[in-house]
Amino acid sequence: MRSILFSLCGVAILISGTSFQPKDDWTPLLDKSLSKWEIYQSFHHKLGYKGEAPKDENGNLIKPIGYNINQDKVFSVIEENGEPVLHIDGDIYGCLFTRQDFGNYDLKLKIKWGDKKYVPRVNEPKDSGVLYHSQGECGVEYWRTWMLSQEFQVTEAGMGDYWSQASSRSDVKAVKKGKDYFFDNNGTLLAFGSGTGNGNFCHAGTDAENKNGWNDLELITYGDKSIRIVNGQVVMALSNSRYMVNGQAKPLVGGKIQIQSEAAEVFYKDIKIKPISGIPAEYAGYFK
Repeated sequence: MRSILFSLCGVAILISGTSFQPKDDWTPLLDKSLSKWEIYQSFHHKLGYKGEAPKDENGNLIKPIGYNINQDKVFSVIEENGEPVLHIDGDIYGCLFTRQDFGNYDLKLKIKWGDKKYVPRVNEPKDSGVLYHSQGECGVEYWRTWMLSQEFQVTEAGMGDYWSQASSRSDVKAVKKGKDYFFDNNGTLLAFGSGTGNGNFCHAGTDAENKNGWNDLELITYGDKSIRIVNGQVVMALSNSRYMVNGQAKPLVGGKIQIQSEAAEVFYKDIKIKPISGIPAEYAGYFK
């Protein structure tokens, strides 16, 4: 069983960045065989889902599809201009997740939307997400699909939004507009996540999405801090990444990377990662 708690020795190795070398080079994470990823699929979620375990027409619990079963070929790799492109059909809730744990890194990837949408989000914006510092088993959050993690939201008009998954928490400088919170580097540092009193969601500071074509996403994370960049614009900075165990906060500073299948067709490419030795100087001001 994938344990949420990992040893101090393992953390030290992970944080040092020695798990992927050479240090100054980008490592591609996408190939035609998805050799660096595993799969999890949960359910065809239906309208009216309220977080309860899905049941069939006879009231019996439906088992999740499970690990490394690519039902309906939701996840596939196509070729575009000689390069691999990840195609996620989206009709089943699920994810790809890296075989390897990562900490202290710069992650870059490109994303564009397909045309398809599925129940229960046919009338909602297209949705996906990059979940990082992922720990433990899949299926532990509201949708019974993903690992405990921090979510870099990928959605129409909301790329870079923050979602807490399971018991994760993070601090964001934010301002409140109506009922919602938005990242603002001049705002008040607030905690987000279940039990914080501020909810488990915060909007990005700006909508930097390219509505027609590929978008460049970048996640820079070092220690308990992270920066989210969409098409060259910083849209959010987060600090004090943690998760809760029996009321106690534990650091959440490394783990697997997940890419969501969430009722929308989406494409990803140029997924690459490299270790870093600190938050780059040009972003240090977001944490003062």
